[in-house]
Amino acid sequence: MDEIIEIYKKQKLSGIIKQEDFLERVGEKVNQMGGLCDNRTAAMLVAHDLGAGDTGEGTGSEVHKVADIAPGTGNVRLIARVMTVFPAKEFNRNDGTIGRVANLIVADETGSIRLTLWDDKADLVKTGDISVGQTFQISGYVKEGYSGVEVNVGNNGVLCETDEKVEASVASTKISDIKNGMGDLNLRARVLDIADIRTFNRKDGSTGRVTNITVGDDTGKIRVTLWDEKTDLLSGLRINDSIEIINAYARENNFSQQVEVQVGNRTIVKKTDKEIAYSENFTPISDIIPGESYSIKGSVSGIGERRDFTRDDGTENSVSNIYVSDDTGRIRIALWGEHAGLIDEVDIDTEVEIIDAFSKSGFNDEIELSAGNRTRIVVL
Repeated sequence: MDEIIEIYKKQKLSGIIKQEDFLERVGEKVNQMGGLCDNRTAAMLVAHDLGAGDTGEGTGSEVHKVADIAPGTGNVRLIARVMTVFPAKEFNRNDGTIGRVANLIVADETGSIRLTLWDDKADLVKTGDISVGQTFQISGYVKEGYSGVEVNVGNNGVLCETDEKVEASVASTKISDIKNGMGDLNLRARVLDIADIRTFNRKDGSTGRVTNITVGDDTGKIRVTLWDEKTDLLSGLRINDSIEIINAYARENNFSQQVEVQVGNRTIVKKTDKEIAYSENFTPISDIIPGESYSIKGSVSGIGERRDFTRDDGTENSVSNIYVSDDTGRIRIALWGEHAGLIDEVDIDTEVEIIDAFSKSGFNDEIELSAGNRTRIVVL
């Protein structure tokens, strides 16, 4: 209650509306949003609806740059280009009516920010009147959203297309800088590997889909996990395509303990014409220690036999092995599943690349590499 009254006084609304009427409107706004905004956000939206900050008094009269927008900025005006358009969604308000909401990523030369559109403004996304590349004059209210700072534009906000030229810049995170728990991630990378789509049964009896791609940039590579309808994105992807991943999040894989990029419902994955540099980091065989993932390059120096077997769960599997040598040493590679057939494709001295194989102590405590479903093998 105190923060609502503070906003009422700070925005100098006493000459426009009585305090008790303002408090009533804030309560109505909270109910109207179906619980999607807090009291402070509702108060600022009501103040914005009443014209506060748009008459030369306060922040509304100033054209902001994206980099200057922070929590507590209040009402802002900016000119920015649309970089990404997310689908509009409907929700049930507390009064039983249907609300609409849509999100955009907009940018100017200083950076990018999320724009949240409500109701009539969200309908512009549904009708296709907002598309990537358009530039808009925007007036709305700043709040701390689900993925960070965002600008909210309601029915009384401003979203007007303009011919003004804007140099847009979307911050992109380098793969080496990605840490567990990071959200609202944007990255540009090259597709290095594409896995098959797998199905699984959920606890509620429904069937889900999941797949992975491996991507890289000039600082490293990382695994990207796509779920359910996002797996459909693979139909248009090829190895070495350059892609942009917008609004993803990072999470440590419980099995491998490696950080991966997760593609959620609000994530955009699209191709880009920008050339992404990537160079695989091959480790000398003599430097391999147990318990890590490695990529090696060398020549086949030994070929074993293939063995088929039945797992405990009744499924069939295969394993074979080869030896690979480089200038520093020789190592055994255990080839599992589909990789087991490699022994029929190579001869002694065939050059190969074994990418992302896991090292462990094998027979007589000798270090070996295990090539499983996360391993990519290239016969040169």
